Amino acid sequence: MNRIRVAVVFGGRNSEHAVSLMGAGSVLSVIDRARYEVVPIGIAPDGRWVIAADTQSFAIEDGALPVVDTSGSALAIPPGDGSLVALDPGDVPRSLGTVDVVFPVMHGPFAEDGTIQGLLEMAGVRYVGSGVLASAVGMDKAYMKAVLNSAGLPVGPYVVVPDRTWRTDRHRVLKEIEELGWPVFVKPARAGSSQGISKASTPEELETAIEFAREHDPKVLVEAAIPGREIECAVLQGLGDEPPAASVPGEVLVTGGQEFFDFEAKYYPDQMALRVPADLPEEVAEEIRAMAVRAYEALGCEGLSRVDFFYTPDGRLILNEINTMPGFTSLSVAPQLWAATGLPYPELVDRLIKLALQRPLGLR
Repeated sequence: MNRIRVAVVFGGRNSEHAVSLMGAGSVLSVIDRARYEVVPIGIAPDGRWVIAADTQSFAIEDGALPVVDTSGSALAIPPGDGSLVALDPGDVPRSLGTVDVVFPVMHGPFAEDGTIQGLLEMAGVRYVGSGVLASAVGMDKAYMKAVLNSAGLPVGPYVVVPDRTWRTDRHRVLKEIEELGWPVFVKPARAGSSQGISKASTPEELETAIEFAREHDPKVLVEAAIPGREIECAVLQGLGDEPPAASVPGEVLVTGGQEFFDFEAKYYPDQMALRVPADLPEEVAEEIRAMAVRAYEALGCEGLSRVDFFYTPDGRLILNEINTMPGFTSLSVAPQLWAATGLPYPELVDRLIKLALQRPLGLR
């Protein structure tokens, strides 16, 4: 019987390049090779697409982050039929056949933000995860919060700092942010994996924090600090006409001494712990699951998403953000939440591919 051909795509032109490789390495290690023929495809930091080897390093080694090995054949995806074409220097382009589905284990701009999804839509290729609009809205935290708020979901106070406004009317922006109270958290509007995020407790720290965030994105989001526990819940699209399902909630605990859940806490050993299920009253856990599904549906997500909440000391739930392509190593939060709910990591990978294969091409 012919195997289903799956292209696992990873890397990309952004600061989350290494995070993507770590997730792809986990997927490649568990995907059922008896059922699926796997084509590893890497996107280098300079944007080149290459046929990669799944023997390359996908992990942090001696503190060094992994990067796509560009020694393989260059690659093109002609639009229309999902075919792959190798472009070796000095040789005639050669066909590598077609793929049935693409699994983009990718994060950040030019990856998770609707760009690769749009490319695959134009190429007529099915793929894992959310579509163009949900991916774009989920990547831009300012628009994400606007959509969640319009859906009646509680979000915390925030200020958006567009590039031109920061350059031309900085004084007004700073005054508006000060009304949030101190401290605040400053982050790039369109980045993930806690890249470019810092905490500011004074006006002087605020300007430094904004400039730091602008190194990753000219558009910045500043959020009021919300005291409380960080609770996360994963949502998975249903098969066929089944509704989306929510995992058991888990609580993120930073153990490495950081003030918040930063890059080191997420990706370096012994810096964070996940308590799953979270120690919550049953009615609160059910409310989190219901709100997570509402957020997923408000954006029109597909495949897997992770929804992050704050549970305040006075019992309120504040929705922080939704991630349409969450960290995807076997030890990442969303896979751990699903494993605790009864769907182990290899089965989650298989489910996501099945979900991608079942959906029609074109508008849906």
